[in-house]
Amino acid sequence: MLFLLQASVHAADKIRISMTGFAGQFMTFPLAQKRGLLKEEGIEAEIIRISAAAGRAALASGEIDYSTGIGGTAIGGALSGIPIKVVACYVPAPVLALVSRPEFKTVPSLKGKTVAVLIAGGVAHFAARQIAKHFGLDAEKELKYLAVGPPDARYAALSQGLVEAAVLGPPLDFEARKQGFNILARANDIFVFPETGLVTSVKKIQDKPDEIKRVIRAGIKANRYIRGNRDGTIQFLIEWLKLNRETATATYDSVVKVYDEEPGTCEKGLRLVIDETKKSVKSPREMSFGDVADLSLLRDALRELAGK
Repeated sequence: MLFLLQASVHAADKIRISMTGFAGQFMTFPLAQKRGLLKEEGIEAEIIRISAAAGRAALASGEIDYSTGIGGTAIGGALSGIPIKVVACYVPAPVLALVSRPEFKTVPSLKGKTVAVLIAGGVAHFAARQIAKHFGLDAEKELKYLAVGPPDARYAALSQGLVEAAVLGPPLDFEARKQGFNILARANDIFVFPETGLVTSVKKIQDKPDEIKRVIRAGIKANRYIRGNRDGTIQFLIEWLKLNRETATATYDSVVKVYDEEPGTCEKGLRLVIDETKKSVKSPREMSFGDVADLSLLRDALRELAGK
């Protein structure tokens, strides 16, 4: 009986983490799972892929414990009154590039042209507008935007000449460059806008703060591995995303510098996400930073890791 009680005390906590996509910028928790970093923190995780809207609903109902999507999941959910919050950022800038057809050499040369994005008001749309503004264009009047869907659809629209430019992430930005298209600018060189992190319910923050800190710590350890172990991470990308070594290497080189879990960077970016989301959905709901995020557990986790 004593043995059974001790075993139950030390059993791993079982959780479910949702992701909106499998790509280089979403690898924190898949890598943490592969490297045993979640188990190291006493966590047994199931990672599933679902849409942002489904992720919000699943978080609210308790069907999943955490989501990695910040923009569509957390901010959209908060605007809708769903009690969920961001508790950590792991990729505080979008890993997106503005890619053009060969005849366009600069961002200003796209004046009057069409850029393929995922959806109106989404991260890719926002990235295109911010890049345009940075290079002196009127992002609303001097560029057109075509919502064509996921990255492969945007790449196809660019390849077929249906648009003059597209917002693409790795590895499609690398593939486009190989085909002679131009990478005019990268979003993470211009602004901070958290793309992936950790989102959970307000109820879990109240009921299980220790579990959340352990999940956050596993993510921090994964980020540190990504930044410090190039060969190991490239091999992980080959296996996880079924990439060849050349593409996996290019993907790693595109994403590695944006992996960061500092609370200050996260807060700065989240404030921008809040402002832009409110504009895009024209919500009358007043929303403060505290309505969207609670970074106290992230700060605690970083202090605890620093003390080890």
